[in-house]
Amino acid sequence: MKKNLFLTAVGTDAGKTYISALIIKKMRENKFNCGYFKPVLSGVKAYNGKLIESDANFVVKYANIPINADDVVSYWWEEAVSPHLAAIRAGEYIDTNKILEHYKKLENEFDYILTEGAGGITCPLRLEAGEKYLLKDLIKEMEAPIIIVADGGLGTINSTLLTVEYAKAQGIEIRGIILNNFEADNFMHQDNLKQIEYLTNIKVFATVAKNQNDITLLEGLWTGKKRI
Repeated sequence: MKKNLFLTAVGTDAGKTYISALIIKKMRENKFNCGYFKPVLSGVKAYNGKLIESDANFVVKYANIPINADDVVSYWWEEAVSPHLAAIRAGEYIDTNKILEHYKKLENEFDYILTEGAGGITCPLRLEAGEKYLLKDLIKEMEAPIIIVADGGLGTINSTLLTVEYAKAQGIEIRGIILNNFEADNFMHQDNLKQIEYLTNIKVFATVAKNQNDITLLEGLWTGKKRI
């Protein structure tokens, strides 16, 4: 199975970072040498060129990964805007080769790597000089199966189905769906899960409630084991 899974979402603020932290923490607690990669990251706080507060800092600390946050991020910016715009404003060019080389370096340190995207699957990375390089293009270059994070509540059927259909049209393998902010006793959330599986024919392999500090990973996700 692929060492790399790419975690994307139906949009911004779906909970990708927290879900990433839960998954990697679970893997490492079960003795899987799992690492984390964040190709592009905006909205950080830094000091002397070092990350001091960011999504990467949170995941590395929460999941107890033996690496520095700076070593898992290829590009970062302090402005909380889309990567393509952050790069333009910083006078930088997001070099895909640099990202891929960075990932290959992490491959030598970890047996499994969870890569966290930015925004949704169509998040733009380069839109200058006639280029239209989106996050889906990076996913395809990395040859990574994806996990889609969606909210458990109102509107999720539409946004999840659109993301799934777009990924399928791009030839991207979808390994599964996670519903975040899921309320197990809420009839609408229960129906959302049922209908998402029915409409997409893809397994919702985990649900995560607000402030949940553990996750159950079902068979077929990554390790070949039925449940961890």
